[in-house]
Amino acid sequence: MDVNVSEEVLSTLRKISHAVELYSRILFREYGLTSPQLTILTAIFRSGPLAVTDIARRVSLSQATVTNILGRLEQQGFILRARSTQDRRMVYIELTDKTRKILEKNPSPLHTDFLSRFDRLQDWEKTLLLSSLQRIAKLMDVEQLEEPDIEHMQGKALKE
Repeated sequence: MDVNVSEEVLSTLRKISHAVELYSRILFREYGLTSPQLTILTAIFRSGPLAVTDIARRVSLSQATVTNILGRLEQQGFILRARSTQDRRMVYIELTDKTRKILEKNPSPLHTDFLSRFDRLQDWEKTLLLSSLQRIAKLMDVEQLEEPDIEHMQGKALKE
């Protein structure tokens, strides 16, 4: 493959990463939430109370990362932990009223202009883009990488 094409791919990936980071800052300014936090809260909002393992599975993050994020969300008053009445060993994560009010405004972890443009694409174009992104993720060994607590790192960076 031509080196220029490889460089263009890397350049484009950096642009995408930068755009996601910029939108994350906007999201944090408006709602006090990071993208991973919003993703987790949205999963709970759509499904109702969930166990940590179910949340991790739905949002494709490790259970350890989800546990760390939930700890911060609990400290900030976005979630509550509730023991199951049927099995006291089970703990479910519930949203607070404050969080429901935010999520009813339908904030998105992706920029709404992007989502609007993406929704207007033909189905075959959406499928092609999804397939390409999945292939890139596989080439990058995304599934095999050790997952640092990115949400915590983002929170620090946003405060600086």
